[in-house]
Amino acid sequence: MTPLYLAGPAVEPIGVPEMRAFLRLEHADEDALFGALLRAARLVVEATTRLVVLEQSWRIALAPVPEDGVVRLPLAPILAVTEVRAFDAADVASVVPASDWRLERRADPVRIVLSGTALEARGGLEIDLSAGFGATAEAAPAPLVQAIRLLAAHWFENRGDGPPQTERASLPLDVAALVAPFRRLRMG
Repeated sequence: MTPLYLAGPAVEPIGVPEMRAFLRLEHADEDALFGALLRAARLVVEATTRLVVLEQSWRIALAPVPEDGVVRLPLAPILAVTEVRAFDAADVASVVPASDWRLERRADPVRIVLSGTALEARGGLEIDLSAGFGATAEAAPAPLVQAIRLLAAHWFENRGDGPPQTERASLPLDVAALVAPFRRLRMG
């Protein structure tokens, strides 16, 4: 199963002016850097938690179709499944009717249960979906937003120009503490 990123969030959970105010900087000289740090921090928080913070479009490609008809989705939370396409042996796609699949949001991981024509897709499936807590910055959980803010601030203040560290943590401790309750562990 391969998740393919189609489109990112329209906004970041924290804007550049907000980040500048958080760091008590009055000039806009480093706004481009702030934008890059905020995006990178969001991506790290998403990778660590295995959760999508703000609405993004993804495509899940899989072949073959699971024998049990259950597709465990590697992304969460799922806002909507836009379309499911089945490929025949000649690699021709057809849209699978909504009556031949069911999204189970309460399962962990979230899954799609296939039936009917979806199970007969000899060339595999593509599932287009949107994932995230919502489309606006306000939809993102406050602890994850704070983790993004603190991680971006940490990177801004520690640009590799200090003494080499003898022990490297994957995340600063305060950031790790904020994301810990949201981490989705990978099983088996």
